Amino acid sequence: MKLVSWNVNGLRAIYKKGFEEIFDNINADIFCIQETKMQEGQLELNLNGYTAYYNYAERKGYSGTAIFTKIKPITVSYGIGIEEHDTEGRVITLEFKDFYLVNCYTPNSGRELARLDYRMIWEDVFKEYLEKLNSKKPVILCGDLNVAHNEIDLKNPKTNRKNAGFTDEERNKIDMLLNSGFIDSFRYLYPDKKDCYTWWSYIRNSRATNAGWRIDYFLVSDRIKDKIKESYIFSEVMGSDHCPVGIEMG
Repeated sequence: MKLVSWNVNGLRAIYKKGFEEIFDNINADIFCIQETKMQEGQLELNLNGYTAYYNYAERKGYSGTAIFTKIKPITVSYGIGIEEHDTEGRVITLEFKDFYLVNCYTPNSGRELARLDYRMIWEDVFKEYLEKLNSKKPVILCGDLNVAHNEIDLKNPKTNRKNAGFTDEERNKIDMLLNSGFIDSFRYLYPDKKDCYTWWSYIRNSRATNAGWRIDYFLVSDRIKDKIKESYIFSEVMGSDHCPVGIEMG
């Protein structure tokens, strides 16, 4: 089973850049999207063989997630069940026979860390949400988690130490999540592989020089880590400031 995740930085925008061809070429069983930046009815996608699920933000042109799946889920839920955290369309959960799939677009701490305090609250309640699911059956979490976990996961760790996405506070939260029964699928297979990034700033020619960050993940419950056959970073795929990531599960 092939699962893919991509922050498209606007689904309507990337649709005009050949999204359907990219989607067909990747040929995932389940394809998760973050940052759709749209409302219901603003784009009609005809993806043959897939069922689509969307979670829209109340604020127009902001955030939002979607999942396209060939496999019919048992249940579908939107958000994490806490109203104050569910207005930005950041989470969709599909329940399947053997696992839960959670697609997440984690809040960015923002310039000058203006939203770091909220981010810390979000991290705690989202971790509780994942732990409840994980107590029932294994979880596969994917999405833009807006944090580079370790220094190997970004090009310039020293100069970004106190910037959003690489603060000690954010990195500690992903430590806590991983220590609660999850593993980073990419680092599980490739613990020492360098220069592997999933996001590049639009400034300073960052993508051409590969001055990037790895902030898009597939985290899986530790008890199913042996089912991970491959972990992908589709760095050649253009159209967004992120590239898709994926896993193959046996």
